[in-house]
Amino acid sequence: MQSAPCEALKKQGYQFFSERATAAVKPCLWCKRALKGGEMCYKHQFYGIDSHRCVQMTPTLQCNHRCLFCWRSFEHEMPIECECPPEEIIGNLRRLQKRALSGYKPSPYVTEQRFSEALEPKHVAISLSGEPTLYSRLPELINLFNTEGYTTFLVSNGTRPEVLRQCRPFQMYVSLVAPDKTTYEQVCRPVEDSWENLKESLALLDSRRSAIRITLVKGLNDIDPRGYARLVADSGADFIEVKGYMYLGYSRKRLQRSNMPEHDYVKQFAEQIAEYSGYMVTDETPLSRVVCMERDS
Repeated sequence: MQSAPCEALKKQGYQFFSERATAAVKPCLWCKRALKGGEMCYKHQFYGIDSHRCVQMTPTLQCNHRCLFCWRSFEHEMPIECECPPEEIIGNLRRLQKRALSGYKPSPYVTEQRFSEALEPKHVAISLSGEPTLYSRLPELINLFNTEGYTTFLVSNGTRPEVLRQCRPFQMYVSLVAPDKTTYEQVCRPVEDSWENLKESLALLDSRRSAIRITLVKGLNDIDPRGYARLVADSGADFIEVKGYMYLGYSRKRLQRSNMPEHDYVKQFAEQIAEYSGYMVTDETPLSRVVCMERDS
């Protein structure tokens, strides 16, 4: 029997794998737009990912951060949960994605071919909610996704490097939203001292295909581009994404619309990081307010 928070999330479109666990699927806005023939998310432009064939999911709702800019609700987190086995997640992934998208089949904006493609997803973004490294069987789950032929994107806050070291997704993301420990603790509000763990996770990135995501919140963490540059340069990550905070969801209870930077502001900050880091700006998507940087060869 699921709790009241889970019932609230169901109303928001979450599809849970079982009545016992909080592993869930929820198609993102870009998946739905692409399904109707609209724009795809920036991952399509940067990495060739078809948004309508991408499943957004999480193996857990647990999180050890309380980030001010997070659009998710801390009120909907479970204090205790039963984990969903990896085999159950793999076995029900397409069924839940189909159920989540079933209302789009009769739409005049959705072609039969595109709808059929959406029901045969190729990509999995482990990024819906919570911190995935708190799920004890995450490396095993990613290995199963890989075996089944999915392209996996893992998004982590970097607080558990010992877990990330065992994970082999197609692309590993580590979030970096502060150039120093003090700002990190003010913006991310970790439940334990995690700054050194985050730096250890960044150091892992040069051994695999990887990206660092910097969510820029105007008036909060848009400081010290040299500090960011030192951290990303030491990481050796393949890509750096500097993305503007979006005034959405529950973050509106914590921040103001003025904290949402325009794309030009995001790009200027990215260029300052590039100036000191050995990376160069290679692409951008103004609609998503995101800039992609790669190492300058």
